Amino acid sequence: MSAPDGGGPPSDPEDAAAVAGEDDRTGEGISGGDGTGDGERVGGDRGTGEGEAIGAGGGIGGGRGTGEGADPRGQRLQKVLAQAGVGSRRTSEDLIAAGRVRVNGEVATLGVRVDPEADLVEVDGAAVGLRPGLVHYLLNKPAGVVTTAADPQGRPTVVDLVPAEPRVYPVGRLDADTEGLLVLTNDGELAHRLTHPSFGVDKEYLAEVAGKPSRGALRRLREGVELDDGITAPAVVALADDQVLRLTIHEGRNRQVRRMCAAVGHPVRRLVRVRIGPLSDHRLAPGEWRALAQDEVRALERAAAPRPGPAPPARPGRGAGPGRRPADRVGGNRRGPGGGRAQGRR
Repeated sequence: MSAPDGGGPPSDPEDAAAVAGEDDRTGEGISGGDGTGDGERVGGDRGTGEGEAIGAGGGIGGGRGTGEGADPRGQRLQKVLAQAGVGSRRTSEDLIAAGRVRVNGEVATLGVRVDPEADLVEVDGAAVGLRPGLVHYLLNKPAGVVTTAADPQGRPTVVDLVPAEPRVYPVGRLDADTEGLLVLTNDGELAHRLTHPSFGVDKEYLAEVAGKPSRGALRRLREGVELDDGITAPAVVALADDQVLRLTIHEGRNRQVRRMCAAVGHPVRRLVRVRIGPLSDHRLAPGEWRALAQDEVRALERAAAPRPGPAPPARPGRGAGPGRRPADRVGGNRRGPGGGRAQGRR
């Protein structure tokens, strides 16, 4: 982050004037949906005029060019926010003036410049993806597909179902037998916030179980179930049908929903994830994917904003202050975009 400019005229012609701007219920039975994905692909040039190259590994490559408008001090914050879809440049200026924008943990001021590849920018506590070339896909994972970028056993993977470039990684994990919604992205900061349980992003499931759960079984699931790795956090649970449970959890333990149901005497026969935070899509058929709209990405960022209370652990490589080293690049991180421990399979 660079200090605010002085009182001279703007060095970038585009900065001389402001640019005028701009609880679903899904899968009620456990069905795969009857719609078709639109198959659109996103990415490409974000229009920064900076001449960045997108590496083949999905991260941002080196080779910053000398494109028109390049400035060693970075780009104006309001311009970067407008390009990221936060709002018009005028709206972004208002957010900055109101103290609602932070850069590397510090409240930003009008005129400050940022490096989209290195600086962490938050609006109302929600991290905003700024790097050029970020993509976000929503996939309806079918059964029999493993949630990994590569499988040594040669089984089909979720990455095989989406475009090969830019390279993306699954956000969290669903075990091979579990179906439903999964986000894949090269946005490491958002992936970390969506998967770490301290950020409390809800995931909703439909579970077809053996037998009809009693009121006592439902109460145990709601209050917390004792598992071999400790008691679970309270879940939101309701009967969607005689043998179908609707469960909402925010933890990420290994095969958690299956183990919870087995612990109350109702093993899971089929499990489908139908919602991730604000995201749901009952029209997306099994095996199909679509690119998330910009407003859906912003909604995910807001859902993954820190909650009141103790601060959640920082993502590795994300220090505070303008002197910190650049953030991790997703393309070179073999552990996935979150940079830390993977979320457990459901």
